[in-house]
Amino acid sequence: MSEVGGLPLASDAGAAGFDAARLDHMAAWMADMVGTGQVAGASTLLMRHGQVVDFRTFGKARLGDQAPLAADTMFRIYSMTKPVTAVAMMILFEEGRWRLDDPITKFLPEFEGQKVFAGMDADGSMRLEDATRPPSMRELMSHTAGLGYGLFDVHPVERAYGEKAVLSAGSLDELARRAADIPLMFQPGTEWFYSVASDLLGLIVERLSGQTLGAFLQDRIFGPLRMADTGFHTRADNEHRLAGLYADDGAGGLKTATHTFGVPIHDITTRPPFEGGGGGLVSTTTDYARFCQMILNRGELDGVRILSPETVALMGTNVIPDAVLDTTNPLRLLPFSRAFGFGLGFSIVLDPTALGVSEGRGTLSWGGGGGTWFWVDPASDIAFVGMIQRMADPVSDTFRRTARTFVYRALTHPEK
Repeated sequence: MSEVGGLPLASDAGAAGFDAARLDHMAAWMADMVGTGQVAGASTLLMRHGQVVDFRTFGKARLGDQAPLAADTMFRIYSMTKPVTAVAMMILFEEGRWRLDDPITKFLPEFEGQKVFAGMDADGSMRLEDATRPPSMRELMSHTAGLGYGLFDVHPVERAYGEKAVLSAGSLDELARRAADIPLMFQPGTEWFYSVASDLLGLIVERLSGQTLGAFLQDRIFGPLRMADTGFHTRADNEHRLAGLYADDGAGGLKTATHTFGVPIHDITTRPPFEGGGGGLVSTTTDYARFCQMILNRGELDGVRILSPETVALMGTNVIPDAVLDTTNPLRLLPFSRAFGFGLGFSIVLDPTALGVSEGRGTLSWGGGGGTWFWVDPASDIAFVGMIQRMADPVSDTFRRTARTFVYRALTHPEK
């Protein structure tokens, strides 16, 4: 076999600079996590210099089913949808349809006149103030607009998103209306908070293109990149390929997940109420690896160009203001600093030494609430995709950190 998922296979790990025995250590660790019941199954794919160096599957796709997790198993990738939506936005950016400093109200008039949270009054109501200006598109692309999400019980504005069931809206238009009725958490550009921004970006894609988000992604990204198994829903005869989704049962085992962050899990064989740019896609390990390799190739794969190299470089440039990077805030999902920032759809390693990581400068990454993760390391010419289906918790986070450790420990000849 010379390729997998349309991706060429390296002749051997050594030719790509890796110690095969050390990569086996990662495989043994993954197998042990399956064997001890931490996950039902796992899939990992490592690429270097555009070739698949290591692709393995472990365990089963579903507990109680003898079917092994396969190379073409489909996973709910949740927030790994966000970088895809960001790429869709940058396609429209290249067409001159929007600019980074445009106010979001140019495309989302629902947010005209939105107020900003300024504290709580004695009666338990929010105290509000005027916004200094509407959030910019740059801020919407980087979670610095001041929006909430409704996933975390950490702030009055965030709780309001849950109370108004923003994520349970019946359409993207309704999601925007519900979010616009809630004040911003902070003045635009003055903080970072994980939010519904990517769902609103999906709505902007629809309004600018005249297509549904799913149709735009299929026409402009999935079709050209030959990501045949990625979308917001799939055929009924593909249901057997879907990995089961699980959560900690509180007793050291797993239970079937029925909700994600309070929202019922959708049947992927039917169309969702709306195609959410923040977390609605299903995909396979090889499909998403094709997307990652396109980013690593600076916008191109197999002769098909999705974005220009300059646009990909722009996406990988930190846009969080220094004033925000120089402070800490427990509300942030990640510990951003001068060493670790966020661009237009990805987190970014800015200073590996200061951050204490092995990934190279400029590494882009993100993950999904169902346990999936990826990173793209231009300095080492590495792309990695990991897929499990365990709802976000310390165990699923361990997979992300441990995979990085094993991969760079095995890269014994980076000069190759």
